[in-house]
Amino acid sequence: MSLVSMTGFAEAPGAHGTLRWRWEVKSVNGRGLDLRLRMPPGFDSVEPAARMLATERFRRGNIQATLNIEPQESARGLRIDPAALSSAVRIAKEIAAETGLAPARVDGILALKGVIVQDDAIALDAPARAARDAAILESLAYAFEALRKARGTEGAKLAHVMQGQVRDIANLTEEAGRLAASQPEALRERLQTQIKDLMGSVPVSEDRLAQEVALLAAKADVREELDRLIAHTQEARALIGSGDGVGRKLDFLAQEFNREANTLCSKSADVVLTRVGLALKAAIDQFREQAQNVE
Repeated sequence: MSLVSMTGFAEAPGAHGTLRWRWEVKSVNGRGLDLRLRMPPGFDSVEPAARMLATERFRRGNIQATLNIEPQESARGLRIDPAALSSAVRIAKEIAAETGLAPARVDGILALKGVIVQDDAIALDAPARAARDAAILESLAYAFEALRKARGTEGAKLAHVMQGQVRDIANLTEEAGRLAASQPEALRERLQTQIKDLMGSVPVSEDRLAQEVALLAAKADVREELDRLIAHTQEARALIGSGDGVGRKLDFLAQEFNREANTLCSKSADVVLTRVGLALKAAIDQFREQAQNVE
């Protein structure tokens, strides 16, 4: 099973009697599942079932579903908006009384925007509306299935990218381990140089030098951080391979990766090791960005 992305787009047409429509659905990243429906007036009755269809198929993502209605001319009708007509007549009378102008004619009032409205569909009784809604929901289910497949296809590509990023993190961790192993000797040489600069030819016992080197090495010891980074890379590979709604886990794992890389850099006593730590942080940041796309 591969990863599932939260990014995708799909559409599906539908028809019922003389009514034609098209669903357009798209999704982007989201902390949870958020479905936003955009539908013309008169179709709100499909919303509860539409949300159920979404929750059955998706776990996370901001999903927008738009219902575009394309009725045939035979299904369209004209009607008068009583409220708009009453307001228009009242205003016309007030203007005529105040100005002395001739009263507005009927054709002029009817030409005002909003007085005559065009129905998008002939009024339906309850059984007819239920049949229409069932057909609309059926096409929405097709659109959601297509979106789910699109997200799966995108997720497969995402998995390939993230596997490469985990491989980079593992390689940098291995390189950091090799550099960390040489830190005690580098610390010893640096301490000897500093003592010589400060004390000149005054001898320092090997025991005291060894004690100081041991203290510095303990502070610079990054073996625990390296062990955790190795464990995190193994967990990341397992999560990517499972692909079962692991987006939140991968996002949390990226935070743990970053915490260990920060500690490694802070403990580093070597410029080269610090550079590797910074490269590690950059690779982890890229991994985190991709993890935020996973369902």
